[in-house]
Amino acid sequence: MEMMTPAAAGVSLDALLAAKERRAARQADWLEHYQQPIISLTLVTPGEVKDSIRYRNTMGVALQACDQLLWQNRWAIQDRQVLWLPTGAEAIWSVAHPAAEIKAHCAALEQSHPLGRLWDLDVICPTNGPVGRQSLGSGMRSCLLCNEVAHACARSRRHPVEQVVAKVEKIIDDWFARD
Repeated sequence: MEMMTPAAAGVSLDALLAAKERRAARQADWLEHYQQPIISLTLVTPGEVKDSIRYRNTMGVALQACDQLLWQNRWAIQDRQVLWLPTGAEAIWSVAHPAAEIKAHCAALEQSHPLGRLWDLDVICPTNGPVGRQSLGSGMRSCLLCNEVAHACARSRRHPVEQVVAKVEKIIDDWFARD
């Protein structure tokens, strides 16, 4: 597990795109090597800063929740990797279980956990590719600030990034202040 000090400054678009390419390559390698579905976890981190104590703590909760989900279902984990990167934390699991059922449980976790809206749990099948929420009969995720489709709001930049960041930080702060 690679550990780095959280970055205080934002990251460039080029750095984000390069990280996304490396993640896709890692996913393809794991799918080919293990021939099993994978779970890929990243966080919803609007704005330029992708690595902070807040985000690391949120990722820690997500990792624990995912590990618990896998353990409770007694699904065989082929491998697990966590990367703490300036472009945002990433985790990947190879799981010997049908991808559609894994996705159903991951989507339920995203919907049921108070921090789940900030988790992006992608499930990829080695033969059929990404398993979408729509294939499970679930709708697309709604925006953090309004009831529209999140993807549409993000693409159109409907909300100022400062408002979205503030909402994300409030969700995180509310979770960690709950006791």
